[in-house]
Amino acid sequence: MESVISAASIVLVVRTRGPLLRSRPSRPLMLATLVVVLLTLLLPYSPLAAPFGFVPLPASFLALLALILLAYVLAAEAAKGWFYRQTVNA
Repeated sequence: MESVISAASIVLVVRTRGPLLRSRPSRPLMLATLVVVLLTLLLPYSPLAAPFGFVPLPASFLALLALILLAYVLAAEAAKGWFYRQTVNA
């Protein structure tokens, strides 16, 4: 779950040189990202969970997952900013 959601989120970070919050993604990209994240979150609670051996996750795990993903996105945004500052100054 963490891997899929973090990969989908990082696509939004690395798609542009600018800060994430200042550059809006296209509607199709945002929609695709939201669909992937929602399906990933809902799958363990759906009828398809049992055939795949998935179990519902506790709310405490989902809260921790949200914090980890937020930290990951912020770190990626900081690394992207550092990278482009080094590239411009080189």
